[in-house]
Amino acid sequence: MTNLERLKLELNNKEYFTDEEYITFLSENDLVDTEEYNKSNNQRDLLWTIVDILESVANDVDLMRKIETEFSTTSDAVKHINNRIEHIKNRIQTINNSEEEYSNISLFFTRR
Repeated sequence: MTNLERLKLELNNKEYFTDEEYITFLSENDLVDTEEYNKSNNQRDLLWTIVDILESVANDVDLMRKIETEFSTTSDAVKHINNRIEHIKNRIQTINNSEEEYSNISLFFTRR
């Protein structure tokens, strides 16, 4: 499964944007759409991509009106999206970031 396919799966195959726009979101988060999705390497960046997409959806009134069909009002749709964004951000915090681990280790070996 490619990064683009995995992104669409996470978004429940909702067509908020075109594939070209999804590819832009992926590349902004250092992911290549055609590369195979690797959970251990790509999950964190993919989740940030989803946050970016949902924040863009929440900021677009016309797009929110399309989503409103699932909810009784636009306000309900915004609340749902904002809750989902917070849930994803909490998930991101639980994922170990190897770069952060290495940066802490490097401080241990510095000279004074």
